[in-house]
Parts: sequence; structure tokens; C-alpha cells
Amino acid sequence: MIITRSELEARERLTLAPYAMLNSAGRGRRYPDAPHPYRLDYQRDRDRIIHTTAFRRLEYKTQVFVYSEGDHYRNRLTHSIEVAQIGRTLARALGCNEDLTEAICLAHDLGHPPFGHVGEETLNHLMRAHGGFDHQRQTYRILTELEHRYPDHPGLNLTYEVLEGVVKHDTDYDVVDARDYHPEERGTLECQLSNLADEIAYNTSDLDDGLRSGILAAEQVKMLAVAQRTLASLGLNAEVDLHEDQMRYRFIRRLVGIEVSDVIAATAQNIADAGIVTLADLRVHPTNVAGYSAPLAEENRQLKRFLFQHFYRHYRVVRMAVKAARTLTSLFEAYVGEPRQLPPETQQRVKASDDELPRIVCDYLAGMTDRYAVQEYRRLYDMEERA
Repeated sequence: MIITRSELEARERLTLAPYAMLNSAGRGRRYPDAPHPYRLDYQRDRDRIIHTTAFRRLEYKTQVFVYSEGDHYRNRLTHSIEVAQIGRTLARALGCNEDLTEAICLAHDLGHPPFGHVGEETLNHLMRAHGGFDHQRQTYRILTELEHRYPDHPGLNLTYEVLEGVVKHDTDYDVVDARDYHPEERGTLECQLSNLADEIAYNTSDLDDGLRSGILAAEQVKMLAVAQRTLASLGLNAEVDLHEDQMRYRFIRRLVGIEVSDVIAATAQNIADAGIVTLADLRVHPTNVAGYSAPLAEENRQLKRFLFQHFYRHYRVVRMAVKAARTLTSLFEAYVGEPRQLPPETQQRVKASDDELPRIVCDYLAGMTDRYAVQEYRRLYDMEERA
């Protein structure tokens, strides 16, 4: 038995919520693309994202710790997989399109440069006279221009809804620029759930990595309201040792479950309170309906403040950040000062593209992994390193 595209579309109409984004109701692709006989459009988009060079490079791009700090900490690839896992769970529980949610989740960080947020801040500073740099806009450029997978058009030719989900990604670390995607419209619920999946993943995983590394003190973590809620739900008291592996695994696992369950319940309640029945209702609603309950939202704000003060600004993390900024600045200055140091394919783009040299250099740097940037720095500045 082969289940065809038309049968899959019929299943969606029968099983998904009336406010969900159906494949059959999508706004299509920029370039003509024949439908697949047994795969739906958002599934194809997800697969195209996974097969990009940019997605593979995420393995050696920083989440918080540079790759050289150890193999047990999150990187951008493992983070994206965790986001997709949480996103699918949220979407399934709320009757949304899992493939669309997963595609947005897997794509959301493709534009991140090496060395995490300090890499983004550094490139934005270096490009201040040339339009700046933002990882979300870079993700969009990768998906629509920079990945060359097809002979007759640039980019991946993804559906409107996946690209909309990327440009309307609006966590605390994102700059939304949805000018070509009806900014007056609310993003699909799949898009909104992807935002929350990202936030849940980075808050819980950064807490996990901070405890694992010893940077975060367990006694300070246990003073957080969300930690107390989590320990109480496990029937544990404040004497437990969150640095012990099995206890930390149990604690983080339960914390993720609390966050996910809260979003599902709060979002369902928001939908009911707003009287949202159809996708059209959702589109014209003045605010996002996906969210946390008020108590957990406040606890998460406390957690973010704690991570910022005690983890992201810890001297070990700051030292990595300073070295990263120095490395990217030196590479940018070297390539702009003498473009013939760039690899041949990038030099060819300098000759053929309408983009100015600093933007091409910025694209090249943003595509680097942490490891490659460090190696390239040595090649350019260490006389004993082979070019």
C-alpha cells in the first residue's frame, strides 16, 4: 500500500484543528515546483533544510560553549534538534501541523555565525556602515539566496509558510523583519509554537550546561522559583545535589515537561478565550495566542535574568567571547584589506555579485564554524601555519 499526497492531505483535513495550517491551504512557493506524489510540501521543506550545508555546519557552531570546551555541551545543531522535538510535541498536542512546525524549528538558527551571540554582535558592529548583521535576516538569505541547490533558481524555494515562520520568529534574541510576509498578520500557530519551543530549549539546556560545567552553583539555582516548582513536583527537597548527573538529568527532564505542559494548557485556554475557531481568526488576532501561564511566564523571566547574570557573564564565558570577537574582527579586516586571500569561489562571487565586498566577506564569515574560523585565523596570522 502506498499512501499518496492526496490521501495525506485528506488526513490533515480530518485530524488537524480548524486553526491549523493545512498543506492544501498554503500560499505556495516563489518558483514553480511540481507536487510530490507521496510527500506534502512542509515535509519536503523540512527535508530540504536538513540537507543544506548550513544545517550541517551547525554542529560546530557555539550555543554557549565553544566546541573546544568539550563534547558534552550543546551546539547549534543539537539545540535545533531539541527545538524541533519540543515543537513537534506542542504542535501535536494542539492539533497543529507538525511538519510545518518542525521545518521552522530546524531552520531558525541557520544564519547564526560562529561563536554564538558574540559572533553576531561582532559582525553587526563590523557591518555597521553596510547594513549591519542579524542572524535572522541571514537565515532568510541562506534559505532564499545563498544555498545553491537547484540550477534554475537561488535558494531552496521553500513554501511561504516556512519562510514566514522564519521571519516572524520573535524570541528575546530575534529581530523581526516581516515586510514581505504580511507583517499585519499574526503568524500561524505553528510559527508561534516554534518561538516557544526555541525559548524552552535554550532556557533549559543552558541551565543544564551551566550546572554540568560547574559555572552555575546548585544552591543558587535551587533558589529560583521555577526550580522550586520542579523539585516539588518530583517530591524532592532542597538538599538534593543538582551537580550529580542522574539528579540533574531528572531535574532538567521534569523542567522541560513542566514548560511544555504549561504552554499547551495556556495556549488552549487563550484560543478558547479569544474565540478563535479558524486560521483566519488567528491571523487577525492582535496578539500571539501561544504562550505560558502568567505564573510560569514570570518564573521564566527570573530564570533568564539569572542565566544572564551568572552564566552568560561568567568570566570563563566572557573570556571565550573576547577571543571570539578578536578572531572575527581580525579575519574581517584581513579579507576586506586583501580579498585575494579569500578562497577562489568566494573571489568569484566578488567579481560576479552585485553585493559589495564587506557583505560578501560577512557572508563568508557567518558561514564558518567555530573550528574553521580558528583554523583560518591561524593560517592568516601565524607565519609557521601552512596556508
